[in-house]
Amino acid sequence: MKVIDLSQTIHNGMDVYPGDPEVTINTVCTLSEDEYVVRQLTMGSHTGTHVDAFSHMHESGLTLSEIPLQQFLGQAVRIDLRHPFPEKTGLIFADCVDLDHYEKIVKVHPPFVGGEISEKLERALLKKQIVTYTNLASLESLPKLEPFLFVGLPLKIKDGDGSPVRAVAVFLS
Repeated sequence: MKVIDLSQTIHNGMDVYPGDPEVTINTVCTLSEDEYVVRQLTMGSHTGTHVDAFSHMHESGLTLSEIPLQQFLGQAVRIDLRHPFPEKTGLIFADCVDLDHYEKIVKVHPPFVGGEISEKLERALLKKQIVTYTNLASLESLPKLEPFLFVGLPLKIKDGDGSPVRAVAVFLS
């Protein structure tokens, strides 16, 4: 089994979307003083590699706690824009895609789409109840058109609009 980490590392001072909260990580308990370590994390729900709930961009959209858990994982492929998109499979784009690709994407009914997607495309996909992942890392490590198991589980945030995830691609053979 081969596992490829598709997640950005969360750290102090990392880039965030303009207007989103800055990331701060502080140590509040230490081994030397408390005999255990605890850190305080302050960040937005769309920090680093993250998943977007439908409610992120649509008032009547489902929140993280309302979206079925199985929509956050499943078979996926890294797409080559010159080839047909597979049906009912997660689509991962290493190349930038925008609203011009919307019809081709929704036609194949993916449970989720991730990678280099424009904000307008993200908004349109979320309206169609297609989960979106942004700020995925190491996409060039994924072979094009080779199926893999994608896992990008959100934190269990009540009424969550999005969540950082540890996104991975799992190749079983």
